[in-house]
Amino acid sequence: MNVEQVKERSAAIVREVGRAVVGKDDVLRQVAATILAGGHVLFVDNPGLAKTLIARSFARVLGLDFRRIQFTPDLLPGDITGSHIFDRETGKFVLAPGPIFANVVLADEVNRATPKTQSAVLEAMQEMQVSIAGDTRRLPQPFVVLATQNPIEYEGTFPLPEAQLDRFMVRLAVGYPTASDEVEILHRRAARRDDEVALEPVTNAEELLAMRHAVEAVIIDDELTTYIVELVGRTRAHPSVYVGASPRGSLALFKLARAWAAIEGRDYVIPDDVKRFAVSALAHRMILRPEFWTRHASTEAVVQSVLDSTMVPKVS
Repeated sequence: MNVEQVKERSAAIVREVGRAVVGKDDVLRQVAATILAGGHVLFVDNPGLAKTLIARSFARVLGLDFRRIQFTPDLLPGDITGSHIFDRETGKFVLAPGPIFANVVLADEVNRATPKTQSAVLEAMQEMQVSIAGDTRRLPQPFVVLATQNPIEYEGTFPLPEAQLDRFMVRLAVGYPTASDEVEILHRRAARRDDEVALEPVTNAEELLAMRHAVEAVIIDDELTTYIVELVGRTRAHPSVYVGASPRGSLALFKLARAWAAIEGRDYVIPDDVKRFAVSALAHRMILRPEFWTRHASTEAVVQSVLDSTMVPKVS
């Protein structure tokens, strides 16, 4: 598969998912780019804005196995990874795989589970494997975690540890639809006479892996890799920041820029590809100094200021 085919297939994926999610093509394209880059997505937004619908729709359109895990305070790590159970017929303990063994896993309201339970997905997200009582099992490929988080409710929730936030390649907000898009949502619901949208698969696991392989051939100039490192380095030196983005942030920006170039049909990266994902790839990897919390400062604003103050390289 070449870059032009990646562009065509990605457009078909976004177009099909767009039948269920109205007016959010830019968000859908960013999710598609993240999946192509081999990353995981954290959706942080208000209830009812199609976060779960986006996850289910992508799994369906990509032709992948899908599992949903509803995170609650009483959820245990074994409920996610699975556990060994005694088989009476063989007289041995056998592994009963949990819902983490799927291509696309929706971690719904991930901040409602305890830190111990949240940590159960860390190894899966980074190492693409799960260890259960000394038994290590590889996860099916491709493997993607799409997690949701409600930013307006704090009772009965547990903030995600920085180590887990760093595992997500991007943090995205869906946002409210425009008035015209909301009217279109109602019109479509009336026309199909059913809550569910019948989406058709346009690809499969094997083809998605081939698309990822094609992204690896996208060229990124040395000037742009230096630009990425400079952006990330400036987040660490910013006076408002206590902890800046890690090298994992540099790698995320590097991968996302190449994936976006492929979606655009280019086999080379331009500065705008890097700038497009700077906020969503870096903001959640930073911690502000305590004295700036009361000033309603945000890591998103810090990344934007770093973008505005960093010279963009000229790439031929």
